[in-house]
Amino acid sequence: MPAQPSHNPPPATPDPGPEALRADARENRERILRAAREAYALHGIDVPISAIARRAGVGVATLYRRFPTRTSLITEAFTEQLTECAGALDEALEDPDPWRGFCTVLRKVCAMQAADRGFTHAFLARFPGDTAYAGERDRAEEGLALLVRRAKEAGALRPDFDVSDVVLALLANNGVANGAGPEAAAASRRLVDYLLESFRAGPATGPLPPPARLELDRLGGTG
Repeated sequence: MPAQPSHNPPPATPDPGPEALRADARENRERILRAAREAYALHGIDVPISAIARRAGVGVATLYRRFPTRTSLITEAFTEQLTECAGALDEALEDPDPWRGFCTVLRKVCAMQAADRGFTHAFLARFPGDTAYAGERDRAEEGLALLVRRAKEAGALRPDFDVSDVVLALLANNGVANGAGPEAAAASRRLVDYLLESFRAGPATGPLPPPARLELDRLGGTG
């Protein structure tokens, strides 16, 4: 007698389970953050969301499930750097030499700025909707003000220096970082040491870093 065809349904595909789904979501989140950091470093924070999604290898809808707004993606991408800046300020405030602490922080922040085109906007901008990011930024701002006050009280920083002059230095360094091409890091180091010599209350000490190989056509954005 011929075998009767089975009417049993085919075995169901195993459910990946909540742990596997969570692992997949975590992986997508990390890929998106990595892609965002790379894109912001190269092009600044105005990179379209769609470009970041393509770089991460995910759909735009997937990106928005992880990061509902553009601001949430920016703040998450830069929180680590902001925390690093705040930590550097804490270490500088513990330095018994206020001038050395001030110089260390300015050099570190400007080096981060030269390496990442999005850093300036993220560092100087306010995102009031993100309390964690705003808290780190406020902590950095307070630490910087205290660092400036200590250096002035020690007689190392010129008395007419204002905390806003740090922003002025960052804006100047941002121009160098964006306009010096492959020489950005070297040009930034030299600019920062020039600025520090002008900020110092006492006589200049030590040579400047070596000059960067810059040509006049950099002023036109070419070369």
